[in-house]
Amino acid sequence: MNRPTIARALRAGALTIALGMLATGAGAQQPAPKGPPPSAGQLQLARDIIDASKAARAFDGIIPSIMQQAYGSFLQQNPDLQKPLVEAITAIRGDFEKRQPELVAIMAQAYASHFTEAELQELVTFYRSPTGKKLVTELPAVLEESFGRTREWGAKVSDEFIAAVRAEMKKRGYTI
Repeated sequence: MNRPTIARALRAGALTIALGMLATGAGAQQPAPKGPPPSAGQLQLARDIIDASKAARAFDGIIPSIMQQAYGSFLQQNPDLQKPLVEAITAIRGDFEKRQPELVAIMAQAYASHFTEAELQELVTFYRSPTGKKLVTELPAVLEESFGRTREWGAKVSDEFIAAVRAEMKKRGYTI
């Protein structure tokens, strides 16, 4: 197996695990934050942060992904159901797309549980500032560049590691 094939397999495996955790709720088993429940003010500030930072857009594809995953699973069980499955999904799609705001509530709860009201206000102020707005605008490009460079770095380190393992194994009398 060559390195690109191994990398694709690892990415596919990681994606499968992540989707599996999402589907089963295993990823949601985080310890509950300690302390009193967030106040209404904290929750509103958290929603303001989510709005100003556009953080919820990270979850824009989650409902379609869930639908696609279920469709694929059902289709794998019975390929003859393709047309009725599409019809059924189309019929109920809107009901589930309406649930997207639940994610904002979940995010707001998380923010409000980890930051004081004063800290939340500072974050709102930041995200509404010129620098905060620039961060929101530039962050996708920054992350894309970072991920690209990280992939390049990972490939380089992987090649170096493979060469080092081969050299070490050669010292031990093995050729791989």
